[in-house]
Amino acid sequence: MRLSIVIPTLNSERTLGACLDAILAQRFPRADYEIVVADAGSADRTLEIARAKGVDAIADNPLKTGEAGKTAGIKAARGDVIALVDSDNVLPDADWLSRMTAPFGDPEIVAAEPISYTVRPEDPALTRYFALLGMNDPICLFTGNYDRTSAVTGKWTGLDVPAEDRGDYLKLSLGASALPTIGANGFVFRRSLLDGCNWDPYLFDIDVLYERIVKSGTVKVAKVKTGIVHLYCARLSDFARKQKRRIRDFLYFAETKRRTYPWNRQRKTGILLFCLCTATVLPLLVQMVSGWKRKPDRAWLYHVPVCVVTLWVYGVGTLRKLFGARQAPVDRSAWQAAGETGKKQ
Repeated sequence: MRLSIVIPTLNSERTLGACLDAILAQRFPRADYEIVVADAGSADRTLEIARAKGVDAIADNPLKTGEAGKTAGIKAARGDVIALVDSDNVLPDADWLSRMTAPFGDPEIVAAEPISYTVRPEDPALTRYFALLGMNDPICLFTGNYDRTSAVTGKWTGLDVPAEDRGDYLKLSLGASALPTIGANGFVFRRSLLDGCNWDPYLFDIDVLYERIVKSGTVKVAKVKTGIVHLYCARLSDFARKQKRRIRDFLYFAETKRRTYPWNRQRKTGILLFCLCTATVLPLLVQMVSGWKRKPDRAWLYHVPVCVVTLWVYGVGTLRKLFGARQAPVDRSAWQAAGETGKKQ
């Protein structure tokens, strides 16, 4: 098995060094994997760091989005197994690559993903909050469509996904009616998963899985009982900016028919419940207490402001669309990775 680790970057100097150091510290034989950086035109020290750490290839990503970066990186990669690692991810231990690729000994398994986010006490409080929540968008908590262990619910997803416990991982049987948003932050898959799917020029991970399910009926995926660090946000302003990017990109790609995953099947009652709970606040406090009981951390104080920011940003984005505003992805020309390895707050 030849493994290719693909890392999309854009002005990622704050986090890329830690990301690459953790990869290079793996006990997985260096001769058995390559590191491919797909850069979207970084103007900071990103490429200098990548070269100094000895990455094997640097590909250009002229379309600039992370999804386009995944496509560009995979095109430049040579492996039959691809690991998508974001520049703000840090592998939590030296056996991560070995554990994540072990399930491919089962020929039925086409992909693997960590079951949780790793919470590190030294990370900023907002970073810890998202790791504890188990998702980067609080709406997912209300729709049940998430794919990492949440301290609020004690589950890795709110959907009814058939799973067989294989010891170090859960063997999932994913179908059209049971497909959580798997596919980011440490997603590892056989290159053959892409065969016949629409992944060029933008690779939307969940769309590829959905297309494969439409073609074959079910897909077997391993949920490995390990985590991954995601240096997602250090400040609420970072989060608001990323939510704006998320809603603008989603509305644009939905309008241009580039997305295939049936987002219109989202539990609309869950979205409505999110709006009502955020407006009244009290249910959010109940969720905070539930999370605190399982994983005590003052980072839970971010739950209310994160939900309020999400309601506001998504509300404005939706109203812009309803009033006929032109839909376009957020400009990446001045983008800078917001994740930080900063001290505990």
